[in-house]
Amino acid sequence: MADLNEQPDPLKSDPLKAAAEAEAALGAPDHADLGPDRPEHPKSAPKDKRAAIVDALMTLAAERRWEEISISDVAAEAGVTLSDFRDAFPSKGAVLGAYSRMIDKQVLDGTTNDLMSEPAKERLFDVLMRRLDAMAPRREALRAIVEWAKRDPVSAAALNQVALNSMRFMLEAADISSEGAVGAVKLQGLVLAWMRILDVWFDDDDPAYARTMAALDRELTRGETLVARVEDVNRLAAPLRTLARALFNRTRARRPTRSSGGWDDEGPLDPEERRTHTM
Repeated sequence: MADLNEQPDPLKSDPLKAAAEAEAALGAPDHADLGPDRPEHPKSAPKDKRAAIVDALMTLAAERRWEEISISDVAAEAGVTLSDFRDAFPSKGAVLGAYSRMIDKQVLDGTTNDLMSEPAKERLFDVLMRRLDAMAPRREALRAIVEWAKRDPVSAAALNQVALNSMRFMLEAADISSEGAVGAVKLQGLVLAWMRILDVWFDDDDPAYARTMAALDRELTRGETLVARVEDVNRLAAPLRTLARALFNRTRARRPTRSSGGWDDEGPLDPEERRTHTM
């Protein structure tokens, strides 16, 4: 008869525990230290996939050359599938455009009427400094992107269009017109000036951005002088444009409605009719 006071052997009553103790005694490595063979858990899908893709691209741009970043790299960094990326954007360049629009929105959301009584140059200075502040967290990524654009003229032209769209809204935020021929000159001139300002900003380690502010002030002063000259030329040329337009309209009014190519008011003439008209 078994002794009722005998204690049960824990290894026999719990075989899983016994196996674990035996493994530890043999010096087997713990599963947490299996290294590369351990399966990795994929990132959970972000709630805002577009924002996650933009963030991922800018993160990778700060770490690698632009040419070395693939769409698959961006998707993996963002925790989305390639299908998700394709639904959100057609290319890496489109992601850059989305980043630019995010910065536009941040600047525009912070625009008030406090400086509307100030000169146009001061209003634009404030807008562009706030844009630099919004871009500051991604300064290294932007440095790499600008360097890539300098190596690739075709991409530089595409980025120029993105910059034109952004600067149009920066001018509007400063209550400066960007319409018409003079507006087009303002826009392109501001984009070129902005690129020169960025070159200074990338290497400006002063938290107060003293060098950047000085460069921005110089560029805006130069631009103000250029725009004033363009506006003078535009005013002087206005009568000539009006005269040219009037002469053009008068010439069109005198032009016969029937062309020598066989067309009349009802449409193309058939061969017999064409011979009759030309006899």
